[in-house]
Amino acid sequence: MSSTAHGDPLSLFRNREFLALSGTAFARAQAYSTILIALALYADLFNTSDTVAGLFGTAFAVVQLVIVLPLGRLVDTKNAKHFLLGGLLVNVFVFVGFMFVESAAHVILMRVVQGFGASILWITGSTVVGEISPEADRGLWLGTYNQVAAFSSFAGDLVGGYLLHTYDFSLTYIVLTAITILATVGVFFFLRDNPGGRTDPEEATSIDTFLNLLDRPMVRSLVVFRFAFSVGKMAVIIFLPVYARKDFGVSAVAIGGILAGGKLTKALLQGKMGTWTDRVGQTHRFVLAGALLYALGTAAIPLAGVVHDVAPTLSVTALGRELAVSGAVATLFVAYGVLGVADSIRLPASMSLFVEEGERFDSVASSMSLRSISWKVGQVAGPVAIGAVMDALGRAMGFVAAAGFLAVSAGLFLVTRALSEPTRTAVTADD
Repeated sequence: MSSTAHGDPLSLFRNREFLALSGTAFARAQAYSTILIALALYADLFNTSDTVAGLFGTAFAVVQLVIVLPLGRLVDTKNAKHFLLGGLLVNVFVFVGFMFVESAAHVILMRVVQGFGASILWITGSTVVGEISPEADRGLWLGTYNQVAAFSSFAGDLVGGYLLHTYDFSLTYIVLTAITILATVGVFFFLRDNPGGRTDPEEATSIDTFLNLLDRPMVRSLVVFRFAFSVGKMAVIIFLPVYARKDFGVSAVAIGGILAGGKLTKALLQGKMGTWTDRVGQTHRFVLAGALLYALGTAAIPLAGVVHDVAPTLSVTALGRELAVSGAVATLFVAYGVLGVADSIRLPASMSLFVEEGERFDSVASSMSLRSISWKVGQVAGPVAIGAVMDALGRAMGFVAAAGFLAVSAGLFLVTRALSEPTRTAVTADD
């Protein structure tokens, strides 16, 4: 397949393989964002505590924590196309399972299975995009790939919120199943066979590869950063819809609208930010700037309660329905929009750094799974820990605690990188 015009995200969609890979990102993100809204409805329906609601997020991450490292090595050494097809079929099973949930325990179980399928699609899809993209355009490819996922999440927030509000859970999951089947057809027909799998499994053991990656100063800095950052971010992802629903009685449609603000900024900006990262260099600075901005946006979330008490509620007509837009809804919309800008700055840079480091050992998937597992520790602990804070001190203080974790992550990134500077210089001289 031919490459693309430099710096033009739209030209990528003339590449059938990129189009097929984008289909997997679209299906994965659509499912994730729609089910996230459903989780807030389940938390309200089953009257769960915030700690149990946090388990909705933790269950999703636990299985990923276990499988991401072996999965990365398998994708490096086996046929990545088969993994993509398998991950899509797992998601179909998840949607069928969600149609029959009757308790919070059932939701937690299905989140475990969803985490398994999502992990396969995320690691394999991003690895294949990094592998087949031209080196000079890697930031563009990865940024645009993420941009598709962001646009899908944006659409999922709006369409999923509308379906959940207007119809029922079952119809919503049928729509997600249809989207996933279309993505499966695209991968089957358009993606080359064995698009990754360039590493001989006898050349290095899993432990050797991961130790070699962790010996890289930039990888160590990013891993430490992501441990702390994931605690704060995952708490926001899980609890912002719960906060909107339980504290302010926000409808599923309005929750989708709030989340859509952040997804829209990510959908619009990530491709361009990836191109800017390619041109400017100093990629680590984009990671740091995105982290600090994310902490700021998270700290603004508790202001929703203050604004809700003093600002009038406005009526807005959308999708043929009249919606009440309170001060809380407006505040959460703006805050989540800031978070979308922050992710647009951070994500293409972070992915580019991990791909670059993985290429040194012909193990991009292993590098991406190390990136993933560094996230999973915080993703497992974060929702439950912040949920416990919310049960004890209130949801507003829980978001303050999350913002604190995010700010600490930026400081840890600076400190770890500074401590690695002598090693980094020595390694660079040897390369």
